[in-house]
Amino acid sequence: MNMMDMFGKMKEVQSRMKDAQENLRNVTETGDAGAGMVKVTVNGLKNVLSIEIDQDLIKPDEREMLQDLIVAATNKAMASVEAKAREHLRQATDGLLPNIPGLNLDGLM
Repeated sequence: MNMMDMFGKMKEVQSRMKDAQENLRNVTETGDAGAGMVKVTVNGLKNVLSIEIDQDLIKPDEREMLQDLIVAATNKAMASVEAKAREHLRQATDGLLPNIPGLNLDGLM
């Protein structure tokens, strides 16, 4: 592969990565805690999109437990969406770059 071809490929990779990163807002994951009593949905940009709380948890004396469940569900969703976002970016650049050992695109998220 000559230098011009390599430069063209890199431009295409950059363009596809930019598009893929912009589309991370559409990659979503939901985490739950307390046997599904609290659910948090986040996107690939790590924005919380929604929080669902079972009505049985909304009691003044359950406030601390509810807060803990929200944190647990949010962390679970964030961990899940990170893997999903990484796969989304990998698919966006699949076949564009040669298989280079040690090439890690994770920092581009």
